[in-house]
Amino acid sequence: MDGCVRQGQLLRRKAASKYVSSWSVPCIPSSLLAALSSAAYERVCLLFNIAALSSQIAEIQNFDTEEGLKMGAKLFQQAAGIFDHLKTCVIGLINQEPTPDIAPETLGTLSVLMLAQAQEAFFRKTVRDTMRDAVVAKVANQAQDFYADALRLIQVDSMKDYWPKGWVSLVAGKQAYLHAMAEFYQAKAAGAGGEQLSRLQKAQELIQKANQRGEKHIQFPEALQRITAEFTQAKKDNDLIYHERVPDHRTLEAIGKAALAKPIPPAKPMSTNFKDLFENLHPLAVQHAIQGFEAKKSEVVNIEIGRLREATQMLNGVLASMNLPAALEDTSGRAVPASLIEKSQAMQQLGGIAALDTLMRELPELLKRNKEILDETARLMNDEERSDKELRQQFGERWTRTPSEKLTEPLKAEAAKYSTIIETAMNADGVVKMKYNEHRQGIEILSRGNVAEALPNAGPDAQLQGNPAVGELRGLMGQVEAIKAEREVFEFELQNIKSDSLASDFLSVLAVDGVIGPEVLDSHLDKLYGALQAQLRENLGRQERLLAQIQTTNTQFCMAKNSNDGASKREAIMKQLAAAFDAYNELKENLTEGTRFYNDLTPLLAKFQQKVSDFCFARKTEKDDLMHEVQSRIANQPSPPLPSQPSYQKPPAPSRPPPPAAPHQPPQQQYHQPPPQYHQQQQPPPSFTPQGAPSAPYPSYNPYQPMTPPTLPTGFNPYMSMYRPPGMPPNNAAPGGMQYPPQQLPYPSYPGYSNQPGYPPR
Repeated sequence: MDGCVRQGQLLRRKAASKYVSSWSVPCIPSSLLAALSSAAYERVCLLFNIAALSSQIAEIQNFDTEEGLKMGAKLFQQAAGIFDHLKTCVIGLINQEPTPDIAPETLGTLSVLMLAQAQEAFFRKTVRDTMRDAVVAKVANQAQDFYADALRLIQVDSMKDYWPKGWVSLVAGKQAYLHAMAEFYQAKAAGAGGEQLSRLQKAQELIQKANQRGEKHIQFPEALQRITAEFTQAKKDNDLIYHERVPDHRTLEAIGKAALAKPIPPAKPMSTNFKDLFENLHPLAVQHAIQGFEAKKSEVVNIEIGRLREATQMLNGVLASMNLPAALEDTSGRAVPASLIEKSQAMQQLGGIAALDTLMRELPELLKRNKEILDETARLMNDEERSDKELRQQFGERWTRTPSEKLTEPLKAEAAKYSTIIETAMNADGVVKMKYNEHRQGIEILSRGNVAEALPNAGPDAQLQGNPAVGELRGLMGQVEAIKAEREVFEFELQNIKSDSLASDFLSVLAVDGVIGPEVLDSHLDKLYGALQAQLRENLGRQERLLAQIQTTNTQFCMAKNSNDGASKREAIMKQLAAAFDAYNELKENLTEGTRFYNDLTPLLAKFQQKVSDFCFARKTEKDDLMHEVQSRIANQPSPPLPSQPSYQKPPAPSRPPPPAAPHQPPQQQYHQPPPQYHQQQQPPPSFTPQGAPSAPYPSYNPYQPMTPPTLPTGFNPYMSMYRPPGMPPNNAAPGGMQYPPQQLPYPSYPGYSNQPGYPPR
């Protein structure tokens, strides 16, 4: 709507700490904001925002359409109702002086402002619907009255500084515009004459004021043009035709008011899709009682539905054995009974024998897939257990991890459970296949629709029209259909009956007795299903009595028949076709349930296989770690001590070595050529100590210990001449080169003994 007051400028913005909720409003000074630890204050702020957002949604509606006008008017009225509700309760909720944005005066102003915009939407709707001019004038006059109240409240000195800029001009322009439109439509309702001119002149003045007050925020050029054109034409007509005196506007009768917009109070709950999060939050005892009740309820429902279906199946079987009701429709012995035609058409609509064949082919494939998954799962467990046993036998006590047979007990139990389920399903599939083969011929006849070709003529003697047994059996068949219809209703009620007061009843019992016993659950079940179970028992008893009457009457009916071969064959085929139809429905239901069962079982088995696979992978990782540990322990185990050496294998003690000769140092011979260079690095003699290295003490002399001659140096020694056998060339001498003269140098003295006193012995 053009010129709507945008309440988004008043949205309260929240900043919450752990214990305090702080809400801010853009147009309110920060010094006036409140931060309260109060749930009531939280609710006030949330309601305020809901009302503001409602006005925003209303403002963006398309007011040129019927739906947009209705939705906009509704949302403005809801916002007005919320603001009006907050105005009456905000003081009592927050128990302190409210901030200016949620003060009662502010909330009252906003409520009137929303109401004025809703009334304006109704005014537009009356114009769109081309209602009578007098009605449109009353609606517009009420809208301008609402805007006048809002303008007065906005201009209150205590609050006028808090409103967004432009609101005063916008509201003042709207008030003058709607007042002008009220005068305009009232002038049209008055007809040609002086009153019309007076009101149009007033409307022209008001629309000009509206454009002046609206300033740059809102203008009404179309309304001004329309009113001016209407006034010009009316003045021309009065001057030329009517010549009526134009009365003073103040002497005219006041325009009436029609208040269509009213505040809509907030509903509880406010949304139709609301769901209470704490609705199902009850004490633990109540939760357990509800779960127990639901379990017993499901058990009762399943038992009763099973009894009904079993009784219906037995009833159908008995009637099919008597060829009822098809035999009653074949009193002429020639025409095809209508019931057989209906059964044939129904079977064809369900897909006929082709649908059964498709299901029969799919069922083994689904079973095979599930068996393969289960067999593969069992293989994984068996392989892991066999590997564990082999390693346990190999390493013995060193294999310390938990045996697989203990860990796989729950997995094997689960696998056995699935295996039992599959075995039971296979047995059921065998029963279904047997029944399918038994009734296949009748199902084919009904599926093809050639029932007339399959039925032989009974002959003229088999006609039973007018027999009293036929009429009595038809009446009994009507009772049979009534019993079946009742059971369908009973089954629906059993599955959909609910107890809305269950939680409150259990809470009351818990508050009084302190415990909710099984007798409480039984009493509620009896209250819920007692009457229905009584009706079920009566229905089942009525079936027994009805079957007894049917058998007696059918005996009379059969005695009245002519026992020729054609009639007997015809009746046998009709019994076969009736039984085939019942078997078809049962087989289709069983096969559909079986297919759904196998499809639902597959993800369960796949999940179980994944669990076993994860278990085997974890055990393999554990096995590898333990294998590494055991092998490391075996490799690092110390060897046993060696046996003692026999005495005869010990070497003899060495004799005392001779003392070394006295040191003799001949004069060093000077060479004209540089000394030879050796390829090997020369080591210093035992007496040489490199600079900076700590000197070791000389070894003491032990005359009883055999002496080991020192190792001769192999490298170049700059402090002494090396011994070279006679005729041996130096290491670095080239072949055929100059040879050093042969020399014979004495062995060097051992420095450890040369300077000791008393040595050598004399």
